[in-house]
Amino acid sequence: MVFDQIPKAAGFIYALVMIFVIAYLWYSGRWQQKLGWLVLVVSAALGFLIFAPVAPWQFQQLVLRDVQGLGAPLIVGVIGLTIVFVLTLVLGRFFCGYLCPVGAVQEIAYHAPIPKTNPRQKTAFMAVRAVVFVVFLLLAFLLSASLLAWFGIRDFFYLTLTSGSFVFIIVVLLSMTLYRPFCRLVCPYGVLLSLGAWKSILRLQRTDACIKCKKCEKACPTDEAKRDDGKAECYLCGRCVDACPTTGALIYKRRNADGNKCVQDQKHT
Repeated sequence: MVFDQIPKAAGFIYALVMIFVIAYLWYSGRWQQKLGWLVLVVSAALGFLIFAPVAPWQFQQLVLRDVQGLGAPLIVGVIGLTIVFVLTLVLGRFFCGYLCPVGAVQEIAYHAPIPKTNPRQKTAFMAVRAVVFVVFLLLAFLLSASLLAWFGIRDFFYLTLTSGSFVFIIVVLLSMTLYRPFCRLVCPYGVLLSLGAWKSILRLQRTDACIKCKKCEKACPTDEAKRDDGKAECYLCGRCVDACPTTGALIYKRRNADGNKCVQDQKHT
């Protein structure tokens, strides 16, 4: 049992370290999209190799009180998932954006060169996920049933062909045209992390250099690039920064109390 916990612990440590590394690179203006690609590939590979750090599954097993499925004592699971939530509250959704294997495979799939479907229905998507979250809790507490098993997350990463893994393969295929459907419509742990990101201390935001061209809003796949958006669904993918024609108009910095303007208007290079 102890040896079985080592890979999961390694995956968790990887996630914690990389959250700080990515946040530092964003904050210092040194982040590059090719680094994002590398992190996504590594995160997806860890999902297949050691099934970690798959926080949605771990959160479910914690709710089910399934120590074996969690791969660690319950208190360890509580502490680990709480740490990720706190880091999201401070730094934003870097875990969802780059480090969760479930999100990573969807992000990679979205880069497929096919037409994209980009519905501006952020509130509706969040409402659906909230309903799914309630169903998730009811199934877990009343029936001890695993909602995520129906979506085949574990079977998919274990390369086991089941009805569940077939469902997740469909999700991945859908991710080629619709941005992160599982993350935005289903993920129960994502509900909690979106609440953390909504109040995050550090976030992408506009400065006085913004020329109001709205190119960032058109590029954002989750409709979170408007000046007053809460950033609950911002995965820090960087598409808004890439689309911005003005240096320093979009930066990752600490926000003021009003939540809209950053503390200092430094250039994001």
